[in-house]
Amino acid sequence: MRIIAAAGLLALGLMASQSARADILPVPPFKGNDTGGIIAYSLAAQADARQLAVDHCARYDKVVKFLAVQAYEGGYISFACRWVPYGAADRPIRTLY
Repeated sequence: MRIIAAAGLLALGLMASQSARADILPVPPFKGNDTGGIIAYSLAAQADARQLAVDHCARYDKVVKFLAVQAYEGGYISFACRWVPYGAADRPIRTLY
């Protein structure tokens, strides 16, 4: 019993001494799915962020709604993809570029 307890304390001590790293994987400048996404502010300075979001949501037959802007280097623009409002004539338009 004492050996198991000692081994457990040793394992706990080893895990506690390791530093946690959250910056291992880089975040892409554009990331999204069918419910919305984020665009890096640095990418928005180079390209049309509105058009990127509209094209992304149109892939899922939805329209875009912008939620927030962090207007500084390292910030993001967040958006949501919403269903086309009831009574709308057609599906969302996708652009070719």
